[in-house]
Amino acid sequence: MASDETRTETRTDSGDSGTRETPGEAPGTRAWTTWTTRLLLLGIVLAAVNLRPAITSLGALLEEVRDGLGMSGSIAGLLTSVPPLCFAVFGVTAPRLARRFGPGAVVCAGMVAITAGLLIRPYAGGTAGFLAATALALMGIAVSNVLMPVIVKRYFPDRVGSMTGLYSMALAFGTSVAAAATVPVTNALGGHWQPGLAVWAVLPAVAIVSWIPFVRDRKAPSTPSPRQQAEQTGQTTGRTAEQPPLRITRSRTAWALAVFFGLQATAAYITMGWMAQIFRDSGVSAGTAGLLLAVIMVMGVPLAFVIPRVATRLPHQGPIVLVLGLCGLAGYAGLYFAPVGGAWAWALLLGVSNCAFPLALTMVGMRARTGAGVAQLSAFAQSTGYLISIPGPLLVGVLYQHSGGWGLPIALMSALMVPQIVVGIMAGRDRTVEEEAAG
Repeated sequence: MASDETRTETRTDSGDSGTRETPGEAPGTRAWTTWTTRLLLLGIVLAAVNLRPAITSLGALLEEVRDGLGMSGSIAGLLTSVPPLCFAVFGVTAPRLARRFGPGAVVCAGMVAITAGLLIRPYAGGTAGFLAATALALMGIAVSNVLMPVIVKRYFPDRVGSMTGLYSMALAFGTSVAAAATVPVTNALGGHWQPGLAVWAVLPAVAIVSWIPFVRDRKAPSTPSPRQQAEQTGQTTGRTAEQPPLRITRSRTAWALAVFFGLQATAAYITMGWMAQIFRDSGVSAGTAGLLLAVIMVMGVPLAFVIPRVATRLPHQGPIVLVLGLCGLAGYAGLYFAPVGGAWAWALLLGVSNCAFPLALTMVGMRARTGAGVAQLSAFAQSTGYLISIPGPLLVGVLYQHSGGWGLPIALMSALMVPQIVVGIMAGRDRTVEEEAAG
């Protein structure tokens, strides 16, 4: 379908579909409409698959890693806070790197960093080396995280919802597979946690190959529609007006989206880092706990495709935010009162709630009119959001260490869901950051 749409853009004004190209397009556009578009789609899917296994594979083996490295609960909490810290620090550099080297080159380099980090960290020796190698992998994840909405907006401007759903579905798939398979794979490799973590370096190594053809590509393959051109260049009624600078911090929508992103990320990283341990401490076996974590993550596979498509058809995304938040509150309540008896039901509810992530990504694409606006909003919302999410997993570790149970951590998770609903409704209003932040 994407190929058909792109092919129509190579026609001239007279409707001729011959070899002539639309003015402004780079030579070889017709070649792009065949295998190159499919390769880009494959690259997006493979990159998305690798954006979470570094985290969920660690969550499934956290107890073994803690024992092997001699970590306390507080240090383990610090370890689960490393992902949002790296996403905040390195994610903000992604737009600048993409402008200089091209988004394809940056994503390819990100896959290289993930591969190296996952190979090194189990054998780095000691907690410091483990943290450093983890940070290297997360650096690659961070820049790829930020650039996924940018690449979708740039190369598929008329299919933001469906393409966001595609890579969100791939992301959820990779997350759930790592959660479910890490313990069985570790057992098959001799029961040692080191090879059980290192094996996940294979996936990003495969993704590198699919991004190599795009390393030198710095232009979108399709020509924007006249309306998009007018919005991007400031052209109106035959006259060219200079776009005022976009001051993203002036936008209330940008701030609401950043806080929403931060709170949903807090819940997600607490879940990925601690949920398997919560089930294990309740009496569930390690393998079953990994499966329960996988159920939470696998819910994002179908819903990550459905939610963005529904969201792009609604004038206000607030109702979706509310439904996801209520599912989260119900899941946490069940986890508190009957963690074992209703474990599968709570996993399903929390899995639905975790789909706030693809919704947030979709709103990033909807709350800005231009590709440059999406890049700026994506970097701001994700970097600010991940900064907000840093204390959550660490605080859960501290509360668990000092209270000796999961009551207080679960109460904290429930409390954070309320402001997430509020700011999510604010971020879902039908407006753009250009309307609020220009000038």
